Formats: sequence, C-alpha cells, structure tokens
Amino acid sequence: MNYLIMVSHGQFASGLKNALTMLVGDKKECLAIGLEDGKGIDDFTILMKEAICDIHPEDAVVLVGDLIGGSPLTTAMSILSEHGLSQNLVVIGGMNLPLVLTTALMKDTYHGQELVDQVLQEASAGLRQFSFVVDEEEDI
Repeated sequence: MNYLIMVSHGQFASGLKNALTMLVGDKKECLAIGLEDGKGIDDFTILMKEAICDIHPEDAVVLVGDLIGGSPLTTAMSILSEHGLSQNLVVIGGMNLPLVLTTALMKDTYHGQELVDQVLQEASAGLRQFSFVVDEEEDI
C-alpha cells in the first residue's frame, strides 16, 4: 500500500486531512498526526507509533511536514527509520493543500523522484498573488 503521512505543529495536519476528505473522500491510507499545544515530543512519538502500526517495510510512504527541520517532521522521520520504513520513504517539508491533494491522488501512480516532481510543481502552482481590482464606474 502507498501511504501519505502528514505531520505538523498543532492541528494543521488534521485540518488538511479534513479538507482532503472533503475533496477526495476518506482515504484510510492518509494519516495526520499533530504535535498539539501543551504536549511534548514524547506524546507526539506515541501518536506517531500508533498511527504507523499497520505500515510494513514493503509499503511506500510519503511523509509531509509543515516545517523543514521542525520537531514533528524530524521525529516522524526517526520513527519511520526505526521501524524499517525508510527504504520506500519520500519526505517533503512545507506542506499545503495543493501538495497533499496531489500526493493523495498521485501516490499510487508515481513513485520516488517522479512523485516529488509532480507534487512540488502543484504545490508551487498553488501559490499566487491575487490583485483586487475595483471597478470605479458607476451604473446609472
């Protein structure tokens, strides 16, 4: 199976999973784990270990985190490695909804660097500045 694991500070990962479910339906292979406010990394570690208990070394995992170098992402990487899940692991930092949506839809089609290229392209394309234009003509 191919998994998408989202990790974050606070409830960002669970919020993205909620939005993802609204867009593509409930996907059991998409997991969200957050380092909740007031909780420590030990609490996060317990949640992470519980979340990955059904993942096997032959499964592919895409791990996305809110911040590159942040505690949730680095801890999740360590836990996945300790459980022998690093061989088929892709890690991306700086998640947003276009990235997780594309990953959820393409994780069964593309793998490794090809998947990374696809999702990073979509994630970047999802960032745009909009200009608010006011029509100053009045209808008479």
